[in-house]
Amino acid sequence: MMRALFIAAAVVVLLVGVGLFAFLHFPLRAVDEPGAFETRAATRAKHVLVRRASRSGIPPAPTDRQASLVEGDKVYGVDCAACHGVDGHKPTDAGRWMYPRAADLTSKEVQSYSDRELFWIIKNGIRLSGMPAFAKVESDEHIWDIVFHLRTLPAGSKK
Repeated sequence: MMRALFIAAAVVVLLVGVGLFAFLHFPLRAVDEPGAFETRAATRAKHVLVRRASRSGIPPAPTDRQASLVEGDKVYGVDCAACHGVDGHKPTDAGRWMYPRAADLTSKEVQSYSDRELFWIIKNGIRLSGMPAFAKVESDEHIWDIVFHLRTLPAGSKK
């Protein structure tokens, strides 16, 4: 029994030591791009958390899709183009130098979110990512307008 307790204590001390070493050597600077593992892990975690958060509290989308698309183009130009670029594909200098970088809104990763998930992201933002919350700036209808507009951006578009 004493031997098992000693081994367990040694394992705990070793794990704490490894964890502390990793924590103290974690690169905090935003100059370097993250590695493939960090990118995959963060992206997967973000998708899971957004999916869970968007399950409730999302208002219904406007029914007039055409009017929503027209308004969405305008609202996107005011609220989103400053970082994501006018075409949603090529970020501006401000978007390129954020960490993480402003997302390519035409990418497979972004377009894989459901409309409800995109609504949630735009309304609530993503903490520690540079993506602000627009809940206090735009109405729910305008946020839906942006979601619909994002669906019209073809990959690599030149707007």
